Amino acid sequence: MDRISTYVSRKSGSFPSFMARKSEIYLPVSTKPQPKFRVKALLGHCLYRRVVIWTVVIIVLLSFTLFNPRITARSRDVFDLVHGSKNEAKTIPQLHDNIGLQKQDDREDRIQELVEEEKEESEWEEQEEKENEREKDKGNEDSSKGPHWLRYKHLDGYYNGLRALVPFSSYQPEYPKPSPTGQDSEPSPIVLHSKPPKPSVYRPHPDYDSDEYQQTYVPVKLCYIDEDNTIPAPDLYAYSGVPQGQPKAAIGSYEALGLREDVCFDRFGRYGPYGLGYDLEVGGTGEALDTEHEGSETVWEKTGRINYEGVDWAAAQERCFKANEARFFIGNETRDYELAQAGRKRMDRIAIVIRIYVGFQWTSHALLNFRAMINELNLRSGGEYDVHFLLHVRDNNAPIWADPSTVQNILDVNVPPEFHGLCTLWSEAQMKLYYPGNFGETFENPSNGDIHGVYRSAHMPLQHFAMMHPEYAHFWNWEMDMRWTGSYYELFDRLGKWGAKQSRIGMWERSSKYYIPGLHGSWENFTEIVEHETRSSGKRPILGPVVFTGKAGLEEGDVFLPSSCATGSDMTQCGVGEDADLITLNPLFDVDQSGWVFAADVTGYDKQYQKPPRRCAIVTASRLSRRLLRVMHEETWRLHHSMFSEMFPPSMALHHGLKAVYAPHPVYLDRDWPQQEIENAFNGGRDHTSGGHGSPFDLTNEHNHKGTSWYYNSEFAGLLWRRWLGYAQMDGRGDNGGRAGEGTERGGQKEEEDPKNSGRLCLRSMLVHPIKWENPAEQD
Repeated sequence: MDRISTYVSRKSGSFPSFMARKSEIYLPVSTKPQPKFRVKALLGHCLYRRVVIWTVVIIVLLSFTLFNPRITARSRDVFDLVHGSKNEAKTIPQLHDNIGLQKQDDREDRIQELVEEEKEESEWEEQEEKENEREKDKGNEDSSKGPHWLRYKHLDGYYNGLRALVPFSSYQPEYPKPSPTGQDSEPSPIVLHSKPPKPSVYRPHPDYDSDEYQQTYVPVKLCYIDEDNTIPAPDLYAYSGVPQGQPKAAIGSYEALGLREDVCFDRFGRYGPYGLGYDLEVGGTGEALDTEHEGSETVWEKTGRINYEGVDWAAAQERCFKANEARFFIGNETRDYELAQAGRKRMDRIAIVIRIYVGFQWTSHALLNFRAMINELNLRSGGEYDVHFLLHVRDNNAPIWADPSTVQNILDVNVPPEFHGLCTLWSEAQMKLYYPGNFGETFENPSNGDIHGVYRSAHMPLQHFAMMHPEYAHFWNWEMDMRWTGSYYELFDRLGKWGAKQSRIGMWERSSKYYIPGLHGSWENFTEIVEHETRSSGKRPILGPVVFTGKAGLEEGDVFLPSSCATGSDMTQCGVGEDADLITLNPLFDVDQSGWVFAADVTGYDKQYQKPPRRCAIVTASRLSRRLLRVMHEETWRLHHSMFSEMFPPSMALHHGLKAVYAPHPVYLDRDWPQQEIENAFNGGRDHTSGGHGSPFDLTNEHNHKGTSWYYNSEFAGLLWRRWLGYAQMDGRGDNGGRAGEGTERGGQKEEEDPKNSGRLCLRSMLVHPIKWENPAEQD
């Protein structure tokens, strides 16, 4: 969701009140004649007479002091008395009180000594003044460059390409540089291959054909793109190894989540199966024809170039599900319980709900991205996932729930035909009908938006969608300007499995903090660090539903703790094996005193009490369980409670004791940040977390995210993504530290084809956001 990054919330009346106190300066000048000055009147009053006498005495004393040579010899410059640049009192040579009574030769020796001391002090002062000037110049230089991270060196290893590929065992990252001595080790020389290596099929899905899988689960049947079952779902391709010198992720971990980090993806292996690299006339997109493409033909050797003209993805998904229907639970609790007791294991189904809107620009790259999602998540998985588009209709007068012709017209104008059947339309007027009534007062509404509006309550249409689709156990809320360089199945599958493995003990505390492997070590060590910090804070870890004044219960109560958390159980296993109700991709931070601009956008709660406890995860991309959405639905329709979009799901999980985790996916930095500075910037809040005072989500601290690969205001994400696609970009370098759109144009076809360079980029799987444009022709 786009955000007004320059928005600053002012407390009501603060600026006007200040001006009111200063308003006297605007009063008109008095025109009343002023009395003439009279000496008699001045001396006639006892108070004035005393003032005049004391003034004369003080002038005489000052004159005697200033013009006495024995006194003024101590210092020729008043600034010698205080060395103000460092606020330190300077030691002044003092003459003894009876120096005038000493012998003449003693006095001359002493005077000579004082002259030498004063000369030394003068030299010392001159030297320190020069140092202060240098420090001042340096400070001015630093301040002119802006935020502290502009002083860190840019990392170049991201742009090492395929011809620099090395086996993962030989890989040495440019950043961070591990060294047992604490000194930077020399980087390994980059040896360029004469030709790029050859990619291979990449399948992160289970081996559906193995005996082990088929003995445990209902077998998977092959799915096809076309109705005649002649075009099987294609594979994507990856390269074994990583370009030498490519930096490691600074935040998050492949290992912790079970993601592979020993392979990388180029643009053709990733998107070639979906139409990248060949013409529209043969069913492609026409993209990347003007980029370096040596060796890309491997991608189409098995399948040929698939013609996507006339594909109906909704029909393909439905056929795949029907062929594999016996694999899944159906969404009926009674029937699902019976199915779970008999035969081989069945699975839950998951919906990927992509948020789009009327007017969204469907580019060729958007087509490639969504085709990849459908193929990898649905067709390649035997129907485990379904992809849907939740289309926001901004015209509140459009009868989208009553007139099929209106719906079809909106689809024809706004959505490519291949995706029509995947779209569910909604409007804010519809949400007002679905969630009617008075929502009461709001503590603060910085955006001045409507409570049913998408900006403040993007969860409402998702809640409605979930109530209409009981066949899904979980719902990924996804945004259209996010990209993943690897397999979508690997991403969503591993995040779900990781969430299920997490214990509820210390869950909220771990989730409130960024995981920085270079500083925190292994995930187990990070867990111990968080436990220690929690004990040091004096706060009790959160377990189960929280209690606060004014809390209203659910109709069926807050009974969400699993049996593994029951009294007498091994509490280390509390919640282990339980699917997470909420998986977020940024920390679940405490918004109280965090400086996050929407922290008080809380509606429907009794304002005679304090605001309820709240948690938030910036960027709404997250997985929500059916039961969490049911809780949110009840809180909305029955209790008329709501909060800002990114705050409502985590806060409902907190209030009612559901399982919520932040998945520490790999996040990259574009500069050579010191590890401790990452901690200071991203975990600089209360008790070394990302919440409370000092939060990285404070409006004044959000600049730290600009050089990350994942945040709504990131500049690095788009630059790196477009370089990976093969487009030339300004490199963001410059004498002033460099920013997006500055520097020298780098990358593109000419540079990637140059034998002196390493070819097209190959990146490990990573999330990048936001991607507002891809082909430079789209920028305007």
